[in-house]
Amino acid sequence: MNFKLITTPTESWGAIVQILVNRGIEKENIEHYLHTSDEDINSFESLGVNNLKAAAAALIHAIQNNLKVIIIVDSDCDGFTSSALLINYLHDLFPYWVENCLDYSFHEGKQHGLADHIETLLECNYSLVICPDSSSNNYVEHKKLAENATQVIVLDHHEAERISENAIIINNQLSDYPNKDLSGVGVTWQFCRYIDSVMKTSYADKYLDLVALGNLADMMSLKSYETKYLINKGFKNIKNPFIYYMAQKNAFKLGTEITPMGAAFYIAPFVNAMNRSGTMIEKKLLFESMLNYKAFQMVPSTKRGHKLGEQEKLVEQAIRTATNVKNRQTREENKGLETLEGLIEKNNMLENKILLFLLQPGQIDTNIAGLIANKFMAKYQRPCCILTRVEEEDEEGLVHMYYRGSARGYEKSGVTNFKDICEAGPNVEFAQGHQNAFGLSIEFTYQGGKAITEFLEYINQYFKDISPEPVYNVDYIYEGNNVNPQNILTIGALDYLWGQDIDEPYVAIKNLKITKDMVTIYAKSTNTLKITLPSKVSLMKFNVSEEECNKFQTDGFIELNVVGRCNVNEYNGWINAQIMIEDYEIIDSAKYFF
Repeated sequence: MNFKLITTPTESWGAIVQILVNRGIEKENIEHYLHTSDEDINSFESLGVNNLKAAAAALIHAIQNNLKVIIIVDSDCDGFTSSALLINYLHDLFPYWVENCLDYSFHEGKQHGLADHIETLLECNYSLVICPDSSSNNYVEHKKLAENATQVIVLDHHEAERISENAIIINNQLSDYPNKDLSGVGVTWQFCRYIDSVMKTSYADKYLDLVALGNLADMMSLKSYETKYLINKGFKNIKNPFIYYMAQKNAFKLGTEITPMGAAFYIAPFVNAMNRSGTMIEKKLLFESMLNYKAFQMVPSTKRGHKLGEQEKLVEQAIRTATNVKNRQTREENKGLETLEGLIEKNNMLENKILLFLLQPGQIDTNIAGLIANKFMAKYQRPCCILTRVEEEDEEGLVHMYYRGSARGYEKSGVTNFKDICEAGPNVEFAQGHQNAFGLSIEFTYQGGKAITEFLEYINQYFKDISPEPVYNVDYIYEGNNVNPQNILTIGALDYLWGQDIDEPYVAIKNLKITKDMVTIYAKSTNTLKITLPSKVSLMKFNVSEEECNKFQTDGFIELNVVGRCNVNEYNGWINAQIMIEDYEIIDSAKYFF
């Protein structure tokens, strides 16, 4: 186990200043960072006034003439919240048109953009197609729709090579918008703010809870003052039915307020699970629970043991269904893990610097490849790519073969740009997404897999000096029993700050000697290890094996190095400092302790 101090703590600084400086926030900007306000919201005009005007004109023309419009709901949490925000907002202004002329469509799996919808769109002759959180780079589809006299509005945040000449593109990456860390739902919200300014209304800010969830789920950087403010403001005023009911269901885990990390664990994964593993009916159910005018409709009950004719609120059914789908996804995930685990040893995959799975169609559910890659990345402490063979026929009838799927980088190795590394590699068709969570496609040749061999050789060379062992970057290192309880409590109370790029702190304890009388094992349900230091700070570790339990209950002493996260434990009016053990190593032990 390796750990290193990010910077030597400055004694005159408090923990909050030290930690934020370690995260790259300048000391003189910390007060501003901690107290962001409406002043940190950028002007929607910087998205491009001409494009905003064109999009609003196309939309209002369709509404005034009762024309049919469709929204393509992108297949992740940011996509769902983006489309739900736009529909809720338009329903405030034009309820009849929304309920009678506005359609919305979902992807079968984890596809993005217009490619899988284009044939249907051309057949149905919609006057306008709106793509929140996707489609900036669907140049071919934009052209086909334009030739069919169908306008396209894109409200997106993904990078693209150029601005499409056949669609109205509103995208913070392709404009002068200062904040590049605003997700699709944020761009959609800014478009609604623009319409508010035109219509002299003020509906957009009703949906900041959706803005918060979408940005959080899409891992937008909390170093951005605007993004941080919108997330915090949105979660302080929950109005959306789906978010509210999910928060109530998980109230014990979330606490009194939703934090970015709380939403990342107990709300966003249910939306993403639905997109990976839900049926079209289930996806529609969850999405409509985000729509204010549909969420509280009474629908036939699907509760186990329900009576004939019994009804329930749509949103309540959606929450229960989302839970069932999440459980179903977990079962599929475990099945996939078991399937792929045997391939690692069989194919000597640990000889390479990354785990590269090359699968046949149907070997695992491709919609959960990213989840499985996350598990393998953490277990084997190296990047992981799970790719499945795909064959495509070009316009000339030639068949091309690719391996496509999900890739995950391993940030603890110190590499933060795995996407860029892969994209620059040989035979890579594309690498699209976030730096350490993205889609990858490698071209394949039939001559003995030369393309894959070349790619692996490139990756192995690139990572040749990188150890697979994790390196924990810590904010404080304590020596022995010299652990400051107040510091632990202060850090533990800052959980509302942690999120993307503002990582939750690790602290380390070196050369900690513990004896049997300092150790308590709670074995009622799962083995829980508790080590109580003389300072009354408790070190906690859950799901400890029987072997580990026995090690900590021997006579004499054990000397440890420990890395963990800070926590505030409140019970029966008592407040105690805790360190939740992330990792540890035994560096010495003796049968007797003098």
